[in-house]
Amino acid sequence: MTPQEAQQNAAAFRQVFDSLLAEIQKVIVGNNDVIEGVLTALFAGGHVLLEGVPGLGKTMLVRTLGDVLHLQSNRIQFTPDLMPADIVGTMMVQEDPQTGRRQMVYERGPIFANLVLADEINRATPKTQSAMLECMQEKQVTVAGKQHTLDRPFFVLATQNPLEMEGTYPLPEAQLDRFLLKLMVPFPKREDLSIILDRTTAGVMPTAQRIIGSEEILQWTNFVRQITVAPHVQDYAVRLILATHPTTTFATDMVKKYIRYGASPRGAQAIILAAKIKALRGERFNIAFADIAAVAPAALRHRIGLNFEAEAEGVTTDTIITDMLKVVPREVPDFAAR
Repeated sequence: MTPQEAQQNAAAFRQVFDSLLAEIQKVIVGNNDVIEGVLTALFAGGHVLLEGVPGLGKTMLVRTLGDVLHLQSNRIQFTPDLMPADIVGTMMVQEDPQTGRRQMVYERGPIFANLVLADEINRATPKTQSAMLECMQEKQVTVAGKQHTLDRPFFVLATQNPLEMEGTYPLPEAQLDRFLLKLMVPFPKREDLSIILDRTTAGVMPTAQRIIGSEEILQWTNFVRQITVAPHVQDYAVRLILATHPTTTFATDMVKKYIRYGASPRGAQAIILAAKIKALRGERFNIAFADIAAVAPAALRHRIGLNFEAEAEGVTTDTIITDMLKVVPREVPDFAAR
């Protein structure tokens, strides 16, 4: 790919991204950062966890995304009595109408879709939540010893209420790590809340039009991975990951005091992929330090564990990540010599 072709493709990607963003904003009021984060994960080939109190439009955002994308979508409502088979499917006995013979046939579950809304995922038990692990990582399910491949693209958008609310279960660390980004859905601002009331109590709700389909999404997903990363910029992402571990030399004072465990290598992958899309949105074919810093909170906030001291003092993961971004230098003088 020539530099001119790369620049043209970067401009085309930005146009597609902005078109999707504008179409979703016709329905969703405010939360522009959340919408951008969801689209970022979509083109990076990852999954998103949305967290916020009930009534903030998380489910509406997912529905609108299904409207603008020509994809098959399913919704799974997570409840305490939901079983793993209700997600991935199960073996059923079926009788052949001609021969009368009975045989075991796999009945596919709602996970077989391009866009899956896992609504209130933390209301199901950890056993049921773990049914999503293989789906999200390997993009396949195994039932009765046989593997079944999920359709591409496969994108999980999970919503959850804050964990301190009654009737919820904390997501296992292994499952949290499968989400590329965790996005916090804030309460609407004063002017946004007025617009929401106008639309929902007096006017007609606008609708979003379809923009792209599955083939184009896969093409852009492959294109994103061609964005180059300079070694010294990638080293910044590596040092941020190492800084989340309290036992490393890169750990900050806050990390040593408040962190129980740090981010996995998937955290570094999430930072790089999200930063590539950040660069493309700026019509650049290379990642900058600012791109890494901009996506780090969403990529890391669900991958580091707080200790009891942090919880007692009300210290959040976002506070620690903000401190890391201030303390960890973007470039080290001796990098070229190593």
